[in-house]
Amino acid sequence: MKNYIALAFGLVCSIASAQNINDALQYNQQNLTGTARYQGMSGAFGALGGDLSALNTNPAGAAVFNNHLFSATLSNYNKKNDANYFRTNRQATRNDLEINQVGGVLVFKSNNSDWKKIAIAANYDLVQNFDNNFEISGNSNQGIDKYFLSYANGVPFGPLLKRDGEYLEEAYLDIGKNLGFVDQQAFLGYYGGLINPVDETDDNNTAYTSNANYNTVDQNYIENTNGYNSKFILDFATQYQDNLYLGASLNFHSIMYDKYTEFTETGYESGPITRTTFDNYLHTEGNGFSFALGAIAKLNEVVRVGASYESPIWYRLTDDTSQRISSDEADDDISFINFNVINLYERYTIKTPSKLTGSLALVFGKDGLLSLDYGFQDMSNAEIKPTSDSGFATANDQISNELGAVSTVRLGGEYRIEDISLRAGYRYEQSPYEDENTIGDLNGFSLGFGYTFGPNRIDIAYNRTEQDVNKQLFNAGLTTPAQVNIANTNVTLGYTVNF
Repeated sequence: MKNYIALAFGLVCSIASAQNINDALQYNQQNLTGTARYQGMSGAFGALGGDLSALNTNPAGAAVFNNHLFSATLSNYNKKNDANYFRTNRQATRNDLEINQVGGVLVFKSNNSDWKKIAIAANYDLVQNFDNNFEISGNSNQGIDKYFLSYANGVPFGPLLKRDGEYLEEAYLDIGKNLGFVDQQAFLGYYGGLINPVDETDDNNTAYTSNANYNTVDQNYIENTNGYNSKFILDFATQYQDNLYLGASLNFHSIMYDKYTEFTETGYESGPITRTTFDNYLHTEGNGFSFALGAIAKLNEVVRVGASYESPIWYRLTDDTSQRISSDEADDDISFINFNVINLYERYTIKTPSKLTGSLALVFGKDGLLSLDYGFQDMSNAEIKPTSDSGFATANDQISNELGAVSTVRLGGEYRIEDISLRAGYRYEQSPYEDENTIGDLNGFSLGFGYTFGPNRIDIAYNRTEQDVNKQLFNAGLTTPAQVNIANTNVTLGYTVNF
């Protein structure tokens, strides 16, 4: 009965949760996914077109197609995270198989106009696969009590106490609803047995001390994430005379994201607490919209240039969260605060920055090609709304102060031997942080192979990216991050048919 009542309470909870700079970054990232040909050249298609995933870079590319076409792509994602935390190494891997691209284009030609061709394309791309695992372990001098103290200090003690006849889970949800996330974490720390007020008799007390006795503690942190960020494109493009291609697209984004973290702390010195666990669950879902404009020009038989503009993405998202905590000193009823007790937050929006891309390609007839894309995006212009919310205002200040301009470079080539195509590419993406120690630059390379038979083509691609990240276990209190090397490897198989 208690859990049922608490869940009903949780569903009316509506206050901005602890969104932060990581949200703006996470939903802006786009992995190198899409067709196998696109991946085999590291996505360097801005001045080339003629590939459905190239519409992500430049919508004018649909007009390069000469006939109707359909393609579908399957990828195996391998993610390996090698974490070092207080000189202890842990490695976690994850493998997933996904259909990451399905789409087609219809091409309508005209022989009696300067507008030689009209192309209408529809394409689905899995631009970000969130399926991932982290495992981080080490002997730290910063215990989980620091997390709760960072929130509790400054919070009046009296409002944290449950009322007569009130269940503990009801008090937890009521505080989240009426006082906010900060007070709710202070409540968890107190009833979880980790912290106490300096003066328990004073309802106006705002100073807290730790119940945990340690110099160092053994910590184990597990993080599992699942979900996707997908993009569905409706593209309209046209060819003017022989040398100019123009295009525009409407882009519909969809997000589903689940994050589960499990934290265990042991190794305390003599004292009341010998073991603490603190687990969190986050579910995010929502939709977004953007548009793009682009052009490709043939300067001569060899040289092509391209330019494109992608608008900001306007996401509308909702979160719900659940928590659970236990320790030797926790309240007897602490187990009733669990993953059945849900905080449901009001809808919020994230606006990612617009992006400009310039492209250059050299096409050597039927023998092959070289292509280069350069992209620019200022991440300090990302924004979380409503800006009237103090928590969002703090996050936006952090975004403005800590993030900066991001340059991306993609270089790809293709060499053709009759019906066989050999491909390779390189990808570089600058860190979005002004301090590159937070997230390092991303580097990657790709290889690809294609075989054409009649109207059909089969493509295979291999691409790998690597990046170093300093990952904090929690957003507050535990300030020493784990150093994580993230290596993503994709093996992709694609099929294309012309008709």
